[in-house]
Amino acid sequence: QVQLVESGGGLVQAGGSLRLSCAASGRTFTSYAMAWFRQPPGKEREFVARISWSGGSTTYIDSVKGRFTISRDNAKNTVYLQMNSLKPEDTAVYYCAADSRVLTGLNPYEYGYWGQGTQVTVSS
Repeated sequence: QVQLVESGGGLVQAGGSLRLSCAASGRTFTSYAMAWFRQPPGKEREFVARISWSGGSTTYIDSVKGRFTISRDNAKNTVYLQMNSLKPEDTAVYYCAADSRVLTGLNPYEYGYWGQGTQVTVSS
C-alpha cells in the first residue's frame, strides 16, 4: 500500500512559479513510477509529467515542456513538480499518482494510487 499526500498548491500570477510536492508512505517507494496529472475545471483529468523509479526517465505533455520539471528524492519518498512561467491555462487540481507496474505511464488507468489533489490557480 502506498499513500500519497500533495502540497504546495496555491494562487499565483501568470509568469510566476510554484513547486508541488508529493510525499509517499511505504517502504517500496523506489519501486514505483510516479506521475502528475491535472484536472482543469469542467474537463477530464490529463497527464502532465511522469518519472521512472530511478528518476532517469521523464516525460512531459507538450504544453508544459520547458516550463515544468518533475523530479524525485527517493531518500525522502517525495516527488516534486517545479512549475515555472505559469499560465492561466495551467489552472487545475493537480494529482500525484504512483504504481509499480506501468506501461506508457501516460494514462490515469495505469496508476493504482492517487493523492487527494492540490489546487493550482493562475491569475492573468
